[in-house]
Amino acid sequence: MSMGPTWFVIYGGVLLWSAIAPRDYFTWFLEVLPALIALPLLMATRRRFPLTPLAYWLILVHAVILMVGGHYTYAHVPLFDWLREVFHWQRNNYDKVGHLAQGFVPAMLAREILIRLDVIRGRGWLNFFILCFCLALSAAYELIEWAVAAASGDAAVAFLATQGDEWDTQSDMAFALAGAILALIILTRLHDRQLARLSPRS
Repeated sequence: MSMGPTWFVIYGGVLLWSAIAPRDYFTWFLEVLPALIALPLLMATRRRFPLTPLAYWLILVHAVILMVGGHYTYAHVPLFDWLREVFHWQRNNYDKVGHLAQGFVPAMLAREILIRLDVIRGRGWLNFFILCFCLALSAAYELIEWAVAAASGDAAVAFLATQGDEWDTQSDMAFALAGAILALIILTRLHDRQLARLSPRS
């Protein structure tokens, strides 16, 4: 199953919930924007360049993570407030889930595009390039966060979600890199099987 009715119901339902009385509408927009951009891109390419079911569902999971973070802000997701108390964390760590996904999901998308367009032949170089891409993507996102915060002042504090951690930017990138590595370890065989089932025209 790829972008069928279930996919759209989940996406639309969570987006609607997320948009109802979020903690801060400016932060909500900033956090959910990547998911809002992804939908028309997927719709425009679903016939000309359909992705594997794995890729579509990973994108959906990532979109849901963004929508939840946008609704509560990453520093105030209730489940992770509870986990903070249970595990005696110093902060709400939901943003680390987001940054793990920021490596995990793009790793599979980059892998799919690179393999299908025959950009890199050797699997070793392919994996190396994917990890470099995901780390660069994470760094670029941190630069965007910094630019928005510099332009918006106090209004973007929730978007940054540093929660007083001076090493937050570096740990965010480390989580994204770890997510990319985990994706390649866990999903490569499943992804290869789904790629093999795509029609030659795809």
